Amino acid sequence: MEYTWEQLHKMKVADLRAIAEKLNHPSLQGFSTMHKEVLVPALCHVMGIEDHAHHQVKGLDKTRIKQEIKKYKAERDEALRTKDKERLEKARHQIHILKGKLRRATV
Repeated sequence: MEYTWEQLHKMKVADLRAIAEKLNHPSLQGFSTMHKEVLVPALCHVMGIEDHAHHQVKGLDKTRIKQEIKKYKAERDEALRTKDKERLEKARHQIHILKGKLRRATV
C-alpha cells in the first residue's frame, strides 16, 4: 500500500509501527522505541516518499516577491550600516508586508 507524507503524519504511532514491522527494513531497526517525529521520516526514506509537506503559493508570482524581499534586505543592511533609521524602518516594513503576502497566499 502506498502512503503520502500527509497520511503518515496524521497516523497514530501504533499504526506507524505496524507499517514499519511489515516493511522489515534494516534502517527501521528499533522502530518499536522510535517516536513519531523520527519514525515518519524513516518510513518516508524507506518508502521513497519526500519527507516534508509542500506548500504552494496561489495567485502570486513567488519568484518576483522573493526578489523584492532580497532587494529590501540589501537596502535594510545598507541602512543599518549608514545608521539611517528612516530607510531602515521603511525597508523592514516592506519586508514584513511582502512576507505576509506570501504567507497568506500559501495553500
